[in-house]
Amino acid sequence: MKQLTIVAPDRPGLLAEVTDALAAAAVNIETFDAEAVAGTGVIRLSVDRYDVAIQALHLAGLVPVSEDALLVRLEDKPGALAAVAKRFRDAGLNVRSLRIVHTSGGQTVAAVAVERTAEAVALVSDILIA
Repeated sequence: MKQLTIVAPDRPGLLAEVTDALAAAAVNIETFDAEAVAGTGVIRLSVDRYDVAIQALHLAGLVPVSEDALLVRLEDKPGALAAVAKRFRDAGLNVRSLRIVHTSGGQTVAAVAVERTAEAVALVSDILIA
C-alpha cells in the first residue's frame, strides 16, 4: 500500500485545504490521520487514485511525501501490536509510522511503514495482507 504524508505548519484550514484539493480531483480518501505537534501539522493518508492525489496536492501548494506501507493482520487483543513491534526492533528495523486502519471481528489491520521494506516483508510474511 502506498501512503502519503504531508508535514506543514499547523494552521486553521490545513485539513480543509487537503480534503478540498482531493475532492476537487475526485480522489477518494481511504484512510486518514491528522495531528498537530508543536506547531506542525502531520497528515498521513491513503487514497484510491495515488498519482492524481499527488498532483492535486502539489497544485494546492502542499508537498506530499510518499512511502510504502505494509498491511498486516493482527489479533485484536492486548500485546498483539507489541509482538510485531518487537519483531522490527529485534531485526534492527526502524518503524517510521504505524496506523491501525481497521478493527472488526477480532482482527485488526495495521499499516506499517518501515525502513528496508524487503526485509520487513520477510519479517512479517506470516501476517502480511497481500
